[in-house]
Amino acid sequence: MSSRDRLHILGVRHHSPACARLVADTVERLRPAAVLIEGPADFNDRLDELALDHALPVAIYSYTGTEGDMRRTWTPFCDYSPEWIALAAARRAGAEVRFIDLPAWHDAFAGIENRYSDAERRYGEATERLCRELAVDNSDALWDHLVEVADPDGLAERLDAYFELLRGEAAADEADTERETHMAAWIRAALAETDGPVVVVCGGFHAPALRRLADRGPADRPAVPLPPEGAEVGGFLVPYSFKRLDAFAGYQSGMPSPEYYQRLWEDGPQAAADALVELIATRLRGRDQIVSTSDLIGARALTDGLARLRGHDRPGRTDLLDGLAGALISDDLEQPLPWTRRGTLTPGTHPVVVEMTAALTGARVGRLHPDTPAPPLVADVEAALERLGLDSPGAVRIDLTDPLDLERSRAMHCLSMLAVPGFSREEGPAEGMEVTASEQWEIRDHDGRRSALIEAGAYGATLGDAAQNVLERRIGGADGDLEALAANLFGAALCGRARLTDRLGPAVEAAVAASPELAAVGKALAVALALWRHDHLFGTAGSDLYAAVIGRCTDRALWLAEGLHAGPGPAHAGRLEALCAVRDAVRHVPHLTPPAGSVADTGRRIARDGQAPPDLRGAAAGLAWSLGAPPEADEAAASAGAPGRLGDWLAGLFAVAREEVLAEADDGGVVAAVDELVGDMSESEFLEALPALRQAFGHFPPRERAQIAERVVERRGAPGSGRDLLARHDVDPVVQAASHALEARVDTVLEREHLFAATEERQ
Repeated sequence: MSSRDRLHILGVRHHSPACARLVADTVERLRPAAVLIEGPADFNDRLDELALDHALPVAIYSYTGTEGDMRRTWTPFCDYSPEWIALAAARRAGAEVRFIDLPAWHDAFAGIENRYSDAERRYGEATERLCRELAVDNSDALWDHLVEVADPDGLAERLDAYFELLRGEAAADEADTERETHMAAWIRAALAETDGPVVVVCGGFHAPALRRLADRGPADRPAVPLPPEGAEVGGFLVPYSFKRLDAFAGYQSGMPSPEYYQRLWEDGPQAAADALVELIATRLRGRDQIVSTSDLIGARALTDGLARLRGHDRPGRTDLLDGLAGALISDDLEQPLPWTRRGTLTPGTHPVVVEMTAALTGARVGRLHPDTPAPPLVADVEAALERLGLDSPGAVRIDLTDPLDLERSRAMHCLSMLAVPGFSREEGPAEGMEVTASEQWEIRDHDGRRSALIEAGAYGATLGDAAQNVLERRIGGADGDLEALAANLFGAALCGRARLTDRLGPAVEAAVAASPELAAVGKALAVALALWRHDHLFGTAGSDLYAAVIGRCTDRALWLAEGLHAGPGPAHAGRLEALCAVRDAVRHVPHLTPPAGSVADTGRRIARDGQAPPDLRGAAAGLAWSLGAPPEADEAAASAGAPGRLGDWLAGLFAVAREEVLAEADDGGVVAAVDELVGDMSESEFLEALPALRQAFGHFPPRERAQIAERVVERRGAPGSGRDLLARHDVDPVVQAASHALEARVDTVLEREHLFAATEERQ
């Protein structure tokens, strides 16, 4: 028998039950000498790990780490994956088994997270034409029509014709060529080394090319390419989930609705459809959706009718979904049903449709056999969680002044940095906010925790080192984004790695120097200042990093504020917070900032600058005031500008100098000047100023607003209490004011058109 006659290439669609059955039948019938499978050839020495008693789905997780970059690739398997069935059938037949594709670190996989992502995007034109000819919505419905619910007789020939047609109209790219060249070398070697049949299981897109290349070239077994010089590479088995396999969740494996295909694999089309109708009805009833027995009867009837109409002897996935939608949804749908296209669910999807697709996705999560090797990080984290008492679900209250609690906090922050699920912080210190000495965490069991830990093992062998590496990579990926760098600065401190990020300080300083945004510089200053002032909580004592950042940010913020010219507009919270951060830096670390007198002078210059926006002028006046240079009453009135800008100016003033305004309220000063300005306003001017005025006084808590109101009432000699001014009303004052303004405009029109008399006569 010639080598060509001994070669049997099965082009498959990944995660296809019909293809999996074809593979199993072929291997059992041929009893081949070798079974070659599209998969990472660098994993061949560890194929015994795949033979352990795992609960599927699982995946081979491969990673490549280079300076500033991490490439991660998954090779997933479920019960009905043709590649998984090929592994099991080959072991039963006593055949030699090999993965024959390039390793994940090869450039052929650059930008590809899933090895089994289909190539359908490259032959969309051919599938679209077939869809039109066969009157189906998309490639998924086309596949079911031709393969999954079609007569299994002649399936191999249909698959060959299908993939020859698709490949014939699509050009392979350089990555495909490299992969196919490598796989073909493995095929030639297997044919040369054995006398029996050789079965190859690969993605259907590659099958036509491999048939052409199988006898072109040397027959030596190919060497597995070496990883890039200096790269850290590795791979482990990880638990996977149906949600990650589902095309509706974004996985481009080619097979959506994995729970449907699992049941199709186990029970056949009719039993799968019947079981899933019951499952969907149960889910909908659990969401308080009314699903009657007659609805279910109607759904089954529609499903069976659609199947016959579409030429199916057995109902397919789209027959089931269309039948359920027709029976259970009476509303007009705002968008096409999601199974009529490819991609994820979009916002606004009908709730019944969401439950239907969720039921067909399934909730299955894989489980690895206990003897499966894992990266050192897994054992390190498990030991740390047990030692720190964080290995069981529940609420955890943390006192950051307690050494043990501080260690517990840092461990959970490191886990959050690594995106390990199950650890959520409900409250605690946050960047740009007042620092507190306590945290509240919630620990929950999560099916994806072990997967996440194994995958995070690519970053380091210990929890701290892994978090450190993630921080360094985020710094490298921030590309000068000052807000992102400031967040990393705070995150590093929370993880207890603040003094180890040597790259972080220079990166932040360079970003500060280049930033044109006052708000971003202010945020970085607030973060660095919090870490400097509360070094006992964050372990940042004595670090030159934060001192340098505070000095650079203060200088830059003042320079940007003095050069900021813009027209009137709503108060900008970011720039007001920036001047608050400058104020706090000058107050609390004067040895790291310009002298208070110099900063106050800058504030007064900005306050007098007519080209500066009103909120910034008010904030600058507040900055000068908070540093010992209070504005004179007439100066404040002049700085506030036109009535329409008063509220924005006050918002800036109150944001930066709230304490000073409150302390002066008894003596008049700025509050008296504002009262005079408001008292002199016309009704229309007051209505224009009112929304911004309300926003400005929102900087004061209720008790302090009441204190100011008392002073205003006393000053005017009005009856009653200032608290009366703060009483809640059923109608929003702004709405009420707008109503008065509308009435005034109506009166003006009536008077202009001499209609007042006619109106009075009718009354």
